[in-house]
Amino acid sequence: MGLIGREDHRMERLLQDKVAIITGGAKGQGRASAILFAQEGARVVIADWDVDNGEATANQIKAGGGEAIAVKVDVSDEEDIKAMIQAALDNYGRLDILFNNAAVGYSERSRFFMGSVVDTPRRDWDAIQAINLTGVALGCKHAIPVMIKQGGGVILNNSSDNALHSVPGADSYTAAKGGVVSLTRVLADQYGPHGIRVNCLSPGAVMTEMIAEVAADPNGPLTYWNAKVPLRRTGQPEELAMAALFFVSDMSSYVTGVILPVDGGRDCQ
Repeated sequence: MGLIGREDHRMERLLQDKVAIITGGAKGQGRASAILFAQEGARVVIADWDVDNGEATANQIKAGGGEAIAVKVDVSDEEDIKAMIQAALDNYGRLDILFNNAAVGYSERSRFFMGSVVDTPRRDWDAIQAINLTGVALGCKHAIPVMIKQGGGVILNNSSDNALHSVPGADSYTAAKGGVVSLTRVLADQYGPHGIRVNCLSPGAVMTEMIAEVAADPNGPLTYWNAKVPLRRTGQPEELAMAALFFVSDMSSYVTGVILPVDGGRDCQ
């Protein structure tokens, strides 16, 4: 039987008294992770520009007996990132976990062009890079000094299957997610001696708001995906959250610099 849900469930939960920031925690994979981390004892800071859904997620956690706050954050804005880190320190006194999950993708096609490098306007290219890559770098930039001072911590970055395979049609998104993979490796190497572990998830298709438009098209790429990957289905946010829990808990205490595909087996093809 799995670790979570055992009849002899641990008295000490996996993230007991840890403080975790989750960017993009209002919906999708971030929301599922926020709820799971809280169930495992973490005090959660839900950082998202969608403050209404962020508050709703925090309220759900609190209704279940957990601790959470929501803060409005644009991860491409360094002042917002500083305020996010400070909110964790002001409310909970420390920062143990940073899950850099926030990103824009297909769900934001009305705001940002998703296409080839040839067709992508410079403004859209830069905006996607600012959120999906620079946002991760800024989170790390301001979390790492806090974690060094504390004697350690855990950073988990969320990349994409696009970073590991050729997936034409969203080239700025793909380039940013590839940068997240490379950044993860160098930070793991550089800050491991300080007791900071840095790992990365590389999700495939996951049924969240980000791919809702694609999922609604019976002839779209999601149908092709489900027919191709070995598990023959789309992932669920809760499945990504379980992988995230492994990385941010002591279950992975000797794991750093790892890029884990969570993709229904796409990476084995």
